[in-house]
Amino acid sequence: MHHDDGETFGVSHHGARTGQNQKVETMQETIRFAWGTSSLGNFLAALSDKGIVALEFGSNRPVMEQALRARFPEADIVESQEDLSTILAGLTRAIEEPGFDPGMPLDLRGTSYEIGVWEMLREIPAGETTNYGTFAARLGTRDARDVTAAIANNSVAVLVPCHRVIKKDGSISGYRWGFKRKRELLAREQRRGIFQLVPPKDQ
Repeated sequence: MHHDDGETFGVSHHGARTGQNQKVETMQETIRFAWGTSSLGNFLAALSDKGIVALEFGSNRPVMEQALRARFPEADIVESQEDLSTILAGLTRAIEEPGFDPGMPLDLRGTSYEIGVWEMLREIPAGETTNYGTFAARLGTRDARDVTAAIANNSVAVLVPCHRVIKKDGSISGYRWGFKRKRELLAREQRRGIFQLVPPKDQ
């Protein structure tokens, strides 16, 4: 999970000015998290008071929870399984049903460049794909390496649909949460008649 301490977004700061000296008091942020289950495996969902900061697949709970704490070292990380049950239900449906919008705000955290890439990913409708070169061109560069790195740092699966970025020849490229999950997400869109998946060249 990626976090750039140099640029954070969605964190509230409160300050007061006393005389000629400015005293800034930073409220400790609370990040709530809970675990959900889906046909693609277990997932961790984490939310700030502004929206979802993470939706990550994985089954090693201690490792993933420690990574969450490392990503937000100054935040109060609180497990809220019962309180987030409705959120989990919506996220599970979004995973299982391509194109379903759970209507949940996102609190994307990263550099301004990364957030720009992630917002562009959200503009790709279910049923459409793009490739890294085309995506880079939309950002005004011919070098897809920065785009690839930003996509790899996305910590909100499905809702920021980085699985819809594929290779120029139509084949499936790597995925932060595993090739098999990416293939299945695209295949679901195909089965629902949303997306026509390009078959591997050997078929």
